Amino acid sequence: MSRAEHIASLADAFPVVRAWLEHGPVAETKPPRTAACELADIFRLDAFGRNILLLCAYVALEPDGRDIVARLLDDPLTSAPTLSLALTRLPGAHWKGLSAEAPLRRAGLVRIEGSGSLVDARLRLADTVLLRLVGAPSLDAGASALLRRIPRPLSLAPNRATLAREIGSRLSLPDTPVLHLTGGDPEGKLCAFAEASAGINAITYALNSQLLPQTAVELVDFAAGLTRDMMLCAGRLVLMHDDMGETRTAQLFAETYGGPLAIASVEPMRVGHRLALRLEMPRLKASEQLAVWHSVLSDDDTDLIPALPRLAATFCVAPEVARAVAAEMSLESNRDPKHLATCAWEACRRTARPRMDDLAHRVASPATWDDLILAPRQKDVLESIIAQVRNRTQVYEEWGFGVRLQHKGLGVSALFSGPSGAGKSMAGEVIGNALDLDVYRVDLSAMVSKWVGETEKNLRRVFDAAEDGGVILQFDEADALFGRRSEVKDSHDRHANIEVSYLLQRLEAYRGLCILTTNMRDNIDDAFLRRLRFIVDFRFPNLAERRAIWMRIFPDAQPREQLDYDKLAQLNLAGGSIRNIALGAAFLAADRGCAVSMAEILQAAQLEYDKVGRQMTDAERAGWLQ
Repeated sequence: MSRAEHIASLADAFPVVRAWLEHGPVAETKPPRTAACELADIFRLDAFGRNILLLCAYVALEPDGRDIVARLLDDPLTSAPTLSLALTRLPGAHWKGLSAEAPLRRAGLVRIEGSGSLVDARLRLADTVLLRLVGAPSLDAGASALLRRIPRPLSLAPNRATLAREIGSRLSLPDTPVLHLTGGDPEGKLCAFAEASAGINAITYALNSQLLPQTAVELVDFAAGLTRDMMLCAGRLVLMHDDMGETRTAQLFAETYGGPLAIASVEPMRVGHRLALRLEMPRLKASEQLAVWHSVLSDDDTDLIPALPRLAATFCVAPEVARAVAAEMSLESNRDPKHLATCAWEACRRTARPRMDDLAHRVASPATWDDLILAPRQKDVLESIIAQVRNRTQVYEEWGFGVRLQHKGLGVSALFSGPSGAGKSMAGEVIGNALDLDVYRVDLSAMVSKWVGETEKNLRRVFDAAEDGGVILQFDEADALFGRRSEVKDSHDRHANIEVSYLLQRLEAYRGLCILTTNMRDNIDDAFLRRLRFIVDFRFPNLAERRAIWMRIFPDAQPREQLDYDKLAQLNLAGGSIRNIALGAAFLAADRGCAVSMAEILQAAQLEYDKVGRQMTDAERAGWLQ
């Protein structure tokens, strides 16, 4: 009904209410159908509850209604009926209809006002109920300030459309369970839910769990009022929850909220007695991601088209992000396709950084192949890793290997093993620079939690964020989780095995590159090693390799005297220690106002040897100083 029709139907019903007040219950007199009947259906009110809504509306909207009530109560200042008046004048009256557990009060449709006895208490409609009765549904002003209305999307990406269909098939159920919308793409989950809700003529509202009241009493009252208003406005609520934040308040709200509810989070949340169903946001395939990019380009953005396949193969970005990148590229004055491709690539890298920076350490390094002193065989393996990352979409999707090998996992994972300072970290940096991708270092020992399920949750956050940003993940101290398995003796051992299995599952499914490093390969279970795509052993550098490292260690701008690289190579140290010595010598030279000489290097070397707990041998230092 339109607003005018709502008001007209109330006007038709008010004479019946007036007759009740003047003459008491008249069994044969029934009010016409109004919005009060609709609310009775929604909130499961009986005839007495519906009649109370009409009585309160009549007194609130009609001056003669207030006059009649004032006369009957012998109180010229009154502006609301009492419970005793409703019990004596309305048809079907019964005490239970206004108990605290009755739908009328439990849903907050009617407020009980007054400090005296219950029979003398005033009955007054909640503001949002009165607005609904006159055809102007509205949310409470306080709640409205916390909510975001989500419009029905004009179009949906393929993964969002899939989720929308799954949601829609559940929304029409008589008792819809709490829907846990898990996975990434929070905005996409809202769009999918809004699309499904529109199919049943419902409006979607989003509420950030961080805005919920913090005390239990306030939270329960807020949940009750919001439940009422959502039902009055044909609204459907999505609670947006950040898994990194506090969860108890969000859990209590989910248990208390009485209407249909969806929770958008990475991991599902416990909701007490309520039935819950988990629906995962699917990830876009590269071909679907490419379609998203094409959908956001305007006719003037054709210069960016050559860059799209590579962007789609590497980054999993939401349509909103793709649209923002395309808009940014449209402002570039240089329309050269190669320039636009570089700018778009960097824009996609930037979008992933804020989320990843909260979870791991981003490694910024200018390292190149020239900085990496390795045997030819080791370099060949690294180049093979780069080739597989760069061409995975062509091989897996275009050439069909993805379907054939799906059961074996399509992720590119590599183990870098070797002593500290042998070049494992630098190799990851070189690969990152060769692929133009960010490298994020994750300490596996810090990921492992003593709390059941927390390790998997920590790992999932990292992998989900990394998947979107196409980053290279480097897990240090892999032996912390992949140590040789022993017999399962207690629940701790079982949970440890679950954690390892989950990490292996994510390693094999990850679209990008995962590098695991360890100083102790022998401590890693052979069964895990067989699941990895590559293993690269970084051995301690020999004399020739140490000489090559020394020759490249100083920047061109560094002033230095004639150095004896043959003598420097006699220092039996790995590349990491050589780098520390070179840096220390540079600072010594800067402080002395001179160029780096063998003297500064010797002093810095002695400090490095002390740090690692070794003594410099006579052979290592012989002949340095005349």
